[in-house]
Amino acid sequence: MSTLVAGLLAGLGIAMPVGAVGVYLVTLAAHRSVRVAACAALGVASADGVYAVVAVVGGRVVAQWAEAVAGPLQVVSVVALLAVGVKIAVDAIRLTRVSAETVHAPSDPSALRAYFSLLGLTLANPATIVYFVALVTGNRAGTADGAGLAVVFVVGVFVASAAWQLTLVTGGRMLAAIATGRRGRLVTSLAGSAVVIALAVATALG
Repeated sequence: MSTLVAGLLAGLGIAMPVGAVGVYLVTLAAHRSVRVAACAALGVASADGVYAVVAVVGGRVVAQWAEAVAGPLQVVSVVALLAVGVKIAVDAIRLTRVSAETVHAPSDPSALRAYFSLLGLTLANPATIVYFVALVTGNRAGTADGAGLAVVFVVGVFVASAAWQLTLVTGGRMLAAIATGRRGRLVTSLAGSAVVIALAVATALG
């Protein structure tokens, strides 16, 4: 039970600070279907779970590798976030030029595409693996007592992260009530785009 709680707390610790991925998730939920947004949320949680597994298995060796490639990964992360921010804005502007019927019923990306897009975007953040390695090596959560507790720890991370990401999706769906009109969709999309781009710039400067 203590290992499960440790995993839940670790998952919440990495998931709750709302960064660019969280903002994108809320924007996606406001303008797309619940199914697509929920799959995207599970993509984020899966990335946290993957990094938790890598941390449990690899420990400090993985942390050293992550720090060594942090520079290139940061570049990838910045480019991906800028692309996401620009795409949100471009899609919003494009939709204002079509008929009202199309604005109210935009085509959704596939749920699988949304899942893997958010999975890849989250995996591009090297700070996540360093975070989990610090927890695992500091607390020996799941590493000293065998594979069983390691699995419990990882499950706790995934469940907590998924619960938080789905909470963000719920918040995004609440925004949908004011984002269904042409002007509301444009304003909320451009706001989300601006925040994502700003966070990308902050990541580059950081």
